[in-house]
Amino acid sequence: MPCERCGASLDRTAAASHECDPERLAEYQMFGMRHEIAGFEKRLRDYLDRAHGRFEVWLAAHHVRRKT
Repeated sequence: MPCERCGASLDRTAAASHECDPERLAEYQMFGMRHEIAGFEKRLRDYLDRAHGRFEVWLAAHHVRRKT
């Protein structure tokens, strides 16, 4: 049976003592979010094309210019 947190295959007798490997846990969580991650760039571009996004880009550039 798979671990609910990290997806590792477990023997039923060892399930109670299982500790998730942090690297495997992160990979499993990323796999679960793959559709969200794949659409992130499009959502970011859509946001930056709107008025609020253009203002954020301008404000960030303004702050960078002031610090140099």
